[in-house]
Amino acid sequence: MTAILSLLLVLGASLIVTRVAAVALVHTGMSRDSARFQARSAFTGAGFTTSEAEHVVGHPVRRRIVSGLMIVGNLGFVTVLASLMISLIDLRSSESALRGGVVLVVGVVSLFLLSASSSVDRVLCSVVSWALRRFTSLDTRDYAGLLHLREDYGVTELLVRDGDWLVDTPIEEAGLDLEGVRLLGIECPGGHFLGAPGDDVQIRAGDRLVLYGRGARIAELDERAAGEESEEHHREAIRDQARIGREERDAAGR
Repeated sequence: MTAILSLLLVLGASLIVTRVAAVALVHTGMSRDSARFQARSAFTGAGFTTSEAEHVVGHPVRRRIVSGLMIVGNLGFVTVLASLMISLIDLRSSESALRGGVVLVVGVVSLFLLSASSSVDRVLCSVVSWALRRFTSLDTRDYAGLLHLREDYGVTELLVRDGDWLVDTPIEEAGLDLEGVRLLGIECPGGHFLGAPGDDVQIRAGDRLVLYGRGARIAELDERAAGEESEEHHREAIRDQARIGREERDAAGR
């Protein structure tokens, strides 16, 4: 039974460690979903090969967070395996197998429910944020919260390809802001980055645009090819954004 309780303790500590790392990654500018995925991937050592990982290892603070998480994750994995082996040996040599199995199942289910609880998540995130401000020099501004990365809004990268509607178009003529899409920056094919580019900057094939807006609109923009039909889609998007803008202003009392 002691081994089973130790196993549950390790699992609980693992959940807390990954949540702390996820909150820390959020405070470096990552969205909550991406931060949690990368924290879990680094901790377990599985799936940390996505394109998002490049933005983690290329950032000095994120790299330190993930490096520590990998070390702790490897130690925790070994501990879990050892505890599980000990618990199986204990259960095999005693008559408390059923009781031990019930305790293990109830404990794992309880930990899962706690990790999925939005109330527990809010409290834990608040505590972790306070601890980061109090004991570290990490910039603890919640950029995801500042940008309102929730509901249908978010920051997304869009790769401009040959034949796309945006190719060889100056930013001002593209009129993305009229569609409710903000261009935050352009990552050029050569690796150079243009932050807050001016209206006269021309969008070219191979550029990777960093956009802020509604996910559905950016997804439609990604599929928009050059042609008269796409011009009509652009006009429809402008009308749609005007309607959404009125609704949001009315809801906010503006």
